[in-house]
Amino acid sequence: MPLHPACECHTATRSYEFSESHAIRGSTIGMVLSKQAIPDISQNGGKHADFPGAKAPYVSKMKFLNEQSYDPIPIYRVIDNKGQVIDRTEEPRIDNETLLNMYKTMVQLNQMDEILIESQQQGRISMYLTNYGEEGIQVGSGAALLPRDMIFAQYRELGVLLYRGMTVTEIVNQCYGNHEDRDKGRQIPMHFGNKEKNIVTASSPLATQMPQAVGAAYAFKRAPNNERCVICYFGDGAASEGDAHAAFNFAATLQCPVILFCRNNGYAVWTPTNQQYRGDGIAARGLALGLHTIRVDGTDALAVYRAVERAREIAIQNKPVLIESMSYRVGLHSTADFSNNAFRSVEEIQKWAQEENPVEKLRLYLEGKGLWNSDIEKQFAKEARDIVLRTIQEADQKKKAHWKEMLKDVYYVMPQHLQKQMNQMEKHLEKYKEHYPLDQFQSE
Repeated sequence: MPLHPACECHTATRSYEFSESHAIRGSTIGMVLSKQAIPDISQNGGKHADFPGAKAPYVSKMKFLNEQSYDPIPIYRVIDNKGQVIDRTEEPRIDNETLLNMYKTMVQLNQMDEILIESQQQGRISMYLTNYGEEGIQVGSGAALLPRDMIFAQYRELGVLLYRGMTVTEIVNQCYGNHEDRDKGRQIPMHFGNKEKNIVTASSPLATQMPQAVGAAYAFKRAPNNERCVICYFGDGAASEGDAHAAFNFAATLQCPVILFCRNNGYAVWTPTNQQYRGDGIAARGLALGLHTIRVDGTDALAVYRAVERAREIAIQNKPVLIESMSYRVGLHSTADFSNNAFRSVEEIQKWAQEENPVEKLRLYLEGKGLWNSDIEKQFAKEARDIVLRTIQEADQKKKAHWKEMLKDVYYVMPQHLQKQMNQMEKHLEKYKEHYPLDQFQSE
């Protein structure tokens, strides 16, 4: 079919009418297309195409594009590594109480990391994942959300959960898996959830939470005027999963109120980003798939706060957002790792820990505003440490949940096959009870 030019001001339309039985290669099509339904597929004298799958100008010179064809997406920041504001017009309007709460949450998070790693090394808990280098990401984003917003976390968002209001006791009980743990000892440490605080329980398989988060956001969209959004956290490694692409595409095509928040900390366990992907990182995928997109300095809590604050305003208008937050994972992937410097140099780790430390940056910013000093720092750090130590001592004395709990909460009414397993276990324990530390578990 030949292309016809349209006028410069309006899209020309043509009428295509098919009879009730118009035969094409043996097939019968019964349809009539509206005269107003079909726009001219060529605009501006044939220089601009209007295909269903792409609207772009025509060119007569062939050129293949690659990542060097475009400038990289810039990284947004508010303060430098000395805590100095770069552009006063970009400084977020955060009250002093919130600023102090953000910093105190970071300090509390650092104390928990240090002590719970020691607990794992002593065999008191099975594993732990640190947050060193990513404190700004977690606290900055958590502070910009509202309590009614739903959080889908992965396993390195402890700062988000602390800021949302989860207590040190609640977190430590989960890591120890005692009877006061919400999961009743049936989850891996660091896989938190809290229904009352709109925190969906994390699961270990990477990226499974991403399409789930988009689905929850779609449900929010179908209940209009609720002023809620969903935020979904994932890492650069999870972004390589198929579920990540599906989530991006569903969010964009269904126009869901969701913030897809990528923590790009440079490594997927031991794999550096230059072995994970090519091109301009995760943010470029957002632009390609139709998401409002920004790349932000994850070591700058204020920049993260501003980005998420604005992203939330966009998302609740049913315009999905992708945030790629750039940081560096200073610590091990988890305590299951064999070495922190087997796949990178000690110098690299020290450089990031010293020069782009998110906790240090915010502390310097607060000191510049007269809100913090070294005396307050020492006092609060001691208080934060004492809270964790006291909570661990208490958690260590608490019994595990009764063994029957491992078979409960699967079905509303326990089916016969699970009841059979429970009966078999009861008989087994009765016969071999001397081989099991039943005194460490609650009785019925």
